[in-house]
Formats: sequence, structure tokens, C-alpha cells
Amino acid sequence: MYLLAPSMRRIARLLFAILFIAAPAFAAEKKTAAPAKKPAPAKTERKAEAPGVAKPFPVDEHDANVFPFVDAQSAILCDAATGKVLYEKNADDQRGVASTQKLMTALIVAEEGGLEDNVKVAAGDSDCEPSKLGLKEGEVYKRYDLLKVMLVKSENDVARCLARDNAGSIDAFAAKMNAKARTLGMRNSNFVNPNGLTAPGQGSTARDMARLALFVYRNRVLRGIISTRVLAWKTPSGKTMVFENTNKLLKSFGLCNGMKTGYTDAAGNCLVASASSGGKHVICVVLGDKHREGIWNDSYRLLNWGLNQLGHE
Repeated sequence: MYLLAPSMRRIARLLFAILFIAAPAFAAEKKTAAPAKKPAPAKTERKAEAPGVAKPFPVDEHDANVFPFVDAQSAILCDAATGKVLYEKNADDQRGVASTQKLMTALIVAEEGGLEDNVKVAAGDSDCEPSKLGLKEGEVYKRYDLLKVMLVKSENDVARCLARDNAGSIDAFAAKMNAKARTLGMRNSNFVNPNGLTAPGQGSTARDMARLALFVYRNRVLRGIISTRVLAWKTPSGKTMVFENTNKLLKSFGLCNGMKTGYTDAAGNCLVASASSGGKHVICVVLGDKHREGIWNDSYRLLNWGLNQLGHE
């Protein structure tokens, strides 16, 4: 005897079949379900790093990217081939330039020629102090020889002798110096005498002196004289004296090839110097160094740095 009617038994069998088929699939789905991910830890804000303190570093004076230290009151450095300024310091400040302005005296005399002609010393040529050769009235010298001893030994009476011989008087020669300065583009210079001794209204600038130096450097006669390290000078009596160039940089810096020193109490120590290496040429002017040693140190740094700088172009 069956407890259920036939229709009910059919429904029961159908439900049992459905449960039998679905049970394994449900179990598998439950078994392979991926485990739940753990929540990510909260992010902590990162503090910005402190920049720290800059540490000092040594400066290599041979480094082309570092300007050299210059102690002089005024200075300038330029490419002697192009005139391009490589470095300057107070280059337009007008001041005394002492005996470096003998470069102007030399340029005028050299350009006007007659260097093998004789020059007779006049009475007033020796009216100057403190450095002089001791020229005596009536003595006769070749103009070229006087030019050499003026630039190498820097004698003031020789400068006066050449100037007076050239223009007739010191005042007339000063006028020629100023006219020449205008033609060279020296706009902030005024000259009163040919030797650079202190005088009211006389002065120039580092930039103007560099302009002058460029023309001196390009003059073959003067280029030969300013590079002379030692000069043998013969007096009218036949005595021979040996003079060393006042530009000591010619001895201490092998690449230096000339120019002119200067000193007065008012102007301080001054030097116009040139150097060349590997086809590169530079000129520097340093004015107003307090100590004599300063012009050598400043000029060495400038010339060496300048040649190094041009070598990197």
C-alpha cells in the first residue's frame, strides 16, 4: 500500500532527481571559491626630504668654468685676436696707470718710423724722477735703442727724450697721445706726459689700456721689444750695462710674451701683460694692486685662465 497517490509520487521523484544533480555542482563551486582578500593597510603620508646644507668645494684655478680671483682694483682680460672680453672687473673706472702708458708713447714713435735715425738729448729731457737712465744733454742715440730701453727698463727720462724729439715739446706730444687715443677708441683716457708720472687730469681705464695693448701687440717692432727679457745697453763712453725686463712675468710664466709694468704711489702697481699658447693669444690689464707681488699673481691667473678658456671653445 502506498502512502502517496501516484501523482504525488511522480512529483517527489522529480524533486529528488533535481537535488541529486545539483548537489555536486554546488559542492564544487563552494570548494573552488577564491578566498576573500584582506583589506590593504592604510597608507602613511611620506614627509619631504630636507635639502640639507651645501658644502664648500675647492676651486681649481685651471678650471675654465671658474672665474679667477683678482685682487687688483681694476682688471680686464681679452682675446688678443678678436678683442673679445673674457673677464673684467671695474674695467671702466678711470685711474692712474703709471708707466703702462709708455705703451702709447712707444706706439706713436714706432708707427712714425725713422727708428734707425739718431736722437740728440736736450737739456730738459732728464727733468723727471725717480727712475731714469741718466741721459745727458748732447748725447746721441739711435731712436730704436731708446725705444727698447724705455720699454724694457722703463726709464722716465728716455720717454721724455723720445716725446720731445717726436713732437717738439712734452705738451705737443701729450696732444698727439690724446688724438691717438681717440682713433683707437680709448674714450675715457687723458694723457698729460709720456711716462705716466702722476699729473692732474691724467688717467685711463683697464678697458682703454686693453685697446691700446691690442694695437701694440699687433705691431711687429714693438712685439719684439716687449718680449725682450734681458737688454744689453751700451753707454756713449763704451760701458755696457745689462738690464732685466721689469716685467718679471716673462721669467716666471713661460707663456708670457711681453707688455709693460707701472707703479706710482697714486696708481699703485700696474701691469699690462700678454701670453700665447697653441695659436691662442690673450692680453690682460691689472691696475691698482696694493703689493708688487699682486700684479704677478693676478696676471698669471688671468692669462692662464684665458688661454684655458679659449682652448675649450
